[in-house]
Amino acid sequence: MKVLIVGGGGREHTIALKIAENPQVTQLYAAPGNGGMAALCQCVPLKATDVAGITAWAKENAIDFVVVAPDDPLCLGMVDALSEAGIPAFGPNKAAAIIEGSKVFSKNLMKKYGIPTAAYEAFTDFDAAVAYLQTAEMPIVVKADGLALGKGVLICNTREEAVQAVSSMMKDEKFGASGRSVVIEEFLTGPEVSVLAFTDGKTIKPMVSSMDHKRALDGDAGLNTGGMGTIAPNPCYTPELAERCMQEIFLPTVAAMNAEGRTFKGCLYFGLMMTPKGPKVIEYNCRFGDPETQVVLPLLKSDLLTIMQSTVNGTLAETPVEFDDGAACCVVLASGGYPVSYKSGYVISGLEAAAEDALVIHAGTKKTDEGIVTAGGRVLGVVGRCKCLPGAISKAYAAARKISFTDMHMRSDIGQRALRELEAQTK
Repeated sequence: MKVLIVGGGGREHTIALKIAENPQVTQLYAAPGNGGMAALCQCVPLKATDVAGITAWAKENAIDFVVVAPDDPLCLGMVDALSEAGIPAFGPNKAAAIIEGSKVFSKNLMKKYGIPTAAYEAFTDFDAAVAYLQTAEMPIVVKADGLALGKGVLICNTREEAVQAVSSMMKDEKFGASGRSVVIEEFLTGPEVSVLAFTDGKTIKPMVSSMDHKRALDGDAGLNTGGMGTIAPNPCYTPELAERCMQEIFLPTVAAMNAEGRTFKGCLYFGLMMTPKGPKVIEYNCRFGDPETQVVLPLLKSDLLTIMQSTVNGTLAETPVEFDDGAACCVVLASGGYPVSYKSGYVISGLEAAAEDALVIHAGTKKTDEGIVTAGGRVLGVVGRCKCLPGAISKAYAAARKISFTDMHMRSDIGQRALRELEAQTK
């Protein structure tokens, strides 16, 4: 069986490692892939957003199954194009991918179907947005409507900050067309939880929960990033909260998308806040989160490819989705200056030593004659696994310290918030 993975980041490398475990897979391809994926996959020099090019290549090379991992090609309709070419593909079609592609759509969906979320208003007019901010309660959250590489969400503590955020999106076009519409919403408080879930449009099976660390610096300081590390499971997500989320959020979301004629198949990501008034949705994603995938999939005991095929075939109800009861921690090694500006092309050393007791996931890397070099903001994810969270964190950092490259940056406190939560639960 020939499988193509679309994308070239840490999420895609993690997916490739799990799919490679299936004995039926005879050949793995990646478009475009990265330096680490090259050891597992034949890398194809096509951009992940090249819908026509990837569809034609998949057809010419008789690919049996395609995993469309990033948000951009999903929102552009790559799954639709592949399906029309007779190639089964994991991921939602364009109509369903709008749940991430437009925050205005997702907020309106939640309001219409009574799915708990923050109070909000949506704007396409700059002056109307600024007028609303003059009486809004602070702090407040300003979101670009469309895709913005995980960076289109700004938490504003003052009215001046909020007006500047709206101006940067709507007037300065910081996020291009994605910021022409904005959502301004209530600032929620409470622990954040990420839950990825497989769904075939009828059945939904959540994966193990996780906790992301978005800020660039220790103590959750600095700028928002695509994610500087993750742990799983999230200790804030109790069995009682999981059941509430299933009944109040997960099942109603699948039903709402069906009612809208936008049946969702693939991986649905729920960004949740455990507020004093109960769980609420912060955001939806139409695909695996990055770097949440790096801690969730290493704990998956069931076969990933079989599960993915079942979401396409509508047989998820009969397909086992089981997870290890241990823990995982991912520490992201980034280029100095990320997420603003950084240099690439630095040789990475210590990869083999780190891989002796951890999983080394490649994100922004490239294979060259000199060896593996940096080629992005988030370069690597180092994943430690253990029966307990403290052990997983310890393993991840021990391995991460064996790796070096010029201007390497990592947070030193990934998982500490979770450890404090565990400690509080035992008191």
